[in-house]
Amino acid sequence: MTEMKVNSSEVLSAILNAIDEGIHVVDLHGKTIYYNEIAAKHDGMTVKEVLGRPLLSVFPSLSEQTSTLLKVMRTSKPIYNQTQGYVNVHGEQIETINTTLPIWVEGEIAGAVEIAKDYSRIKKLSESLLDLQKKMNGQTKKRRKNPSGTQYTLDSLLTVNPELIEVKKEAKKLAKSNSPIMVFGESGCGKELFVQGIHHASLRPNGPFIAQNCAAIPETLLESILFGTSKGSYTGAVERPGLFELADGGTLFLDEIHMMPIELQAKLLRVLEDGHVRRIGSTESSFVNVRIIAAMNIHPKKALEIKQIRADLFYRLNVLTFKLPPLRERKEDLSYLTNHFVLLFNEIFKKSVKGASEKLMSLFHTYSWPGNVRELKHTIEYMMNVCEQELLSENDLPVMLKQHFQSSARKTNQKSLSLRTNLLQLEKDLISNALRQTDGNIKQAAKILDIPRQTLQYKIQKLQIE
Repeated sequence: MTEMKVNSSEVLSAILNAIDEGIHVVDLHGKTIYYNEIAAKHDGMTVKEVLGRPLLSVFPSLSEQTSTLLKVMRTSKPIYNQTQGYVNVHGEQIETINTTLPIWVEGEIAGAVEIAKDYSRIKKLSESLLDLQKKMNGQTKKRRKNPSGTQYTLDSLLTVNPELIEVKKEAKKLAKSNSPIMVFGESGCGKELFVQGIHHASLRPNGPFIAQNCAAIPETLLESILFGTSKGSYTGAVERPGLFELADGGTLFLDEIHMMPIELQAKLLRVLEDGHVRRIGSTESSFVNVRIIAAMNIHPKKALEIKQIRADLFYRLNVLTFKLPPLRERKEDLSYLTNHFVLLFNEIFKKSVKGASEKLMSLFHTYSWPGNVRELKHTIEYMMNVCEQELLSENDLPVMLKQHFQSSARKTNQKSLSLRTNLLQLEKDLISNALRQTDGNIKQAAKILDIPRQTLQYKIQKLQIE
């Protein structure tokens, strides 16, 4: 069998074409030497129409001054994450974020490469959301029924856990303040519900409530969504208010704020300090009366340690802080919430399930619930769909949970059959009990165990008994 010879340039071309970003490379004379399919799709061209031709002859709307590829070769300086808006040959409005870099060969510039990521679709969706929010704000001035658009109050956060009950009581008191609030807790433990409850209990319940996940969209787009844009700030930009302006008189909830780029966090800090917002590309600023509530799904100390959040921003936001405990630390809520969700889905699915079996609830108590209340709710929803008995049972569990419990049971059985493991555990338990009885006196414990003191000291060290 003969080996297939692979041309390295063909391999490189195949790799570059597989990348989900537009790549355009020109030589020192401005002639295109590489142009992939994604770049062609952005521009509404074909690769053949551009490849091998001078840049300015193919894109007549560009000039020596406006072309970033030619500028980079002229200045020898790279351009990072620059927003560009243009209309392609098919009349489509294209929005890209471009990084343009000079190509150096043996210390001299030999050309330039531009990497363009298209975010037109995301931008259109975001702008539609902003327009809808603006329209809703206008309508709520005419009719004041549920003007903020919130669905939940603090009473909607169901719990019988003493710690969470205290958190809710504290939140009701501090909701009347205008100070920023920091909420942290694992995903699925009810942060947005809790934050909506604070807004509802605040002094601005009739003001808008706007939520934005900071991890969901690119940095450049997030900045324009938060602060708005001014006409002419970049090609294709229009006058558009940001979320700060739309949330004026209400609450702006920034979820996963630790995922916001550090540079953007500095701009957010300035708004928190003086309340003034300036749209991108504008020279004028406007004052907004917005209460900021931020949330993280990791502990703030960890976010500070790994430098995901600026220390000055954290201390500005950390005026009032609430921790929502995960479901695994609220075991008393398992039965309470399970029964609540059964009643909820009985009504939705027109069923008459009475609850969960004892065996199922004991399994629930052994599980860590990494998805928290959200995972429990979705689990019960699935089980209610398939259950044909009066009680939910382990047979109704979703496949992944069923496999988890079966795997745990196998491990438990294997462990119980291990003579060596069980003898070591028994020895450790006996020694620990003897030490407790003698308040840690090794000589007296050795007498109780009927072994030499030196032997006991050796076993304490070997078994790592404190």
